[in-house]
Amino acid sequence: MLGPVAFFGVFFAWPVAAIVARGLKVDGVWRFGRIADVLGQSDIRHVLWFTTWQALASTALTLLAALPAAYVFARLDFPGRQVLRAVVTVPFVLPTVVVGTAFLALVGRGGLLDALWGVRLDTTVWAILLAHVFFNYAVVVRTVGGLWAQLDPRQEEAARMLGVSPLAAWRKVTLPALAPAVAAAALMVFLFTFTSFGVVQILGGPTFSTLEVEIYRQTSEIFDLSTAAVLTLVQFAAVGAILAVHAWTVRRRESALRLVDPAVTARRPRGAGQWALLGGVLATVAFLLVLPLAVLVRRSFDGGFGYYRALGDADGGTFLVAPIESVVTSLQYAVVATAVAVVIGGLAAAALARRDAGRLVRGFDALLMLPLGVSAVTVGFGFLIALDKPPLDLRQSWILVPLAQALVGVPFVVRTMLPVLRAVDERLREAAAVLGASPWRVWREVDLPLVRRALLIAAGFAFAVSLGEFGATVFIARPDNPTLPVAVARLLSRPGDLNYGQAMALSTILMVVCAVALLVLERLRTDRTGEF
Repeated sequence: MLGPVAFFGVFFAWPVAAIVARGLKVDGVWRFGRIADVLGQSDIRHVLWFTTWQALASTALTLLAALPAAYVFARLDFPGRQVLRAVVTVPFVLPTVVVGTAFLALVGRGGLLDALWGVRLDTTVWAILLAHVFFNYAVVVRTVGGLWAQLDPRQEEAARMLGVSPLAAWRKVTLPALAPAVAAAALMVFLFTFTSFGVVQILGGPTFSTLEVEIYRQTSEIFDLSTAAVLTLVQFAAVGAILAVHAWTVRRRESALRLVDPAVTARRPRGAGQWALLGGVLATVAFLLVLPLAVLVRRSFDGGFGYYRALGDADGGTFLVAPIESVVTSLQYAVVATAVAVVIGGLAAAALARRDAGRLVRGFDALLMLPLGVSAVTVGFGFLIALDKPPLDLRQSWILVPLAQALVGVPFVVRTMLPVLRAVDERLREAAAVLGASPWRVWREVDLPLVRRALLIAAGFAFAVSLGEFGATVFIARPDNPTLPVAVARLLSRPGDLNYGQAMALSTILMVVCAVALLVLERLRTDRTGEF
């Protein structure tokens, strides 16, 4: 456990603490009064209000759109079910920059809505809300649908045999059992939308700003580190509270229910109502999830392959290298980040899975989720401030980018491997130890064969999220080695149809790489392999 603790201490806690200290410490004296000053500003209060209400609205819309799909995947068996499940999950592993770009192609200048009806939504809050639903749809389907598939349907059938209506049976029997999963999914959606950066940065323009976007603006444009530090503390407190409630809901879900094999709960659709529900879910997936990506691909081919060919040209301005080189750079960084995330996350999961793990070790489980919610902008800028002196002078090193990406990948590795490691029969390890096997040999010959598939899935998720990391990477990626998301953001920030088209082309390439990784995961996945 010392390895993961040291990794998070050096590459997460230290950079965050460094930038907070830089902002609140003046001449060696802490200026905590600055907190009240910042929170008293009307524009900051407006940012806090918008961050909160858009997260609440995004969460409500996501639940409304995704809960019917959770039922369809849990209870209905139909042709193409696994393929559709993969399609639904693709948006979740896409980088937020790609999501923002896809909706920009749909609702922005020259987009589909603009071409058909002359309507542009890219400067309205509706574009942000719809993009958040697009991104988080799979969170609800996976979390709620995964539990729903394991609920014994005979309990609801018994209630109906006693004369209860279908709606009342669902409300009194199924809904209470699903409540922890719904709450957990809602909290995760709220967390992702509360800390939204890439989507709001691209679609919000100068009008709308979340806490994360405001931290970026205060840090990189205004250079007001004290305001950025205060906003970081506010976001940190909010994320900590959300994760604490999420951990409580997960414990309730794990301990309060008796579950059955999901293979026996799904049935062919029966009756007009179920067929209509299936049709409605298919239509929602087509228009909400598939259409933005299809428009993104189409826009990238405006004028044939011209935008793709232009990716091979370096302009000597924003890019010191050809934009297409960011593809190779991103893949190389993601491979290194995946290796780091698998090692650190695997060690952490192994420690957390031990039967004799103390309360302090179990408490570290919640801390591992913090990089998903704490400002990635703060972490990235903190890297530049904290890791610029011996013995860790990494400011000019390429390794900074994979380390920042690995911080986001580790929680996915832990959440994927932990349930499988906990399911390994401890008596197998004890028997091997009694026969003289060393701890290393016990892990290699007992644990590894049982968790190999989960390890591959964890590596795949870590690779996908590392490939799309943007918030921290935008600060530390060097101009001669930009990652794909950074290259897309730079192209979108420049005027001209050529830059816009190249951004669409790079986003399409990034989408294809992430989708291929996900399809490979779906072939490996079992229903018992982790939360994600």
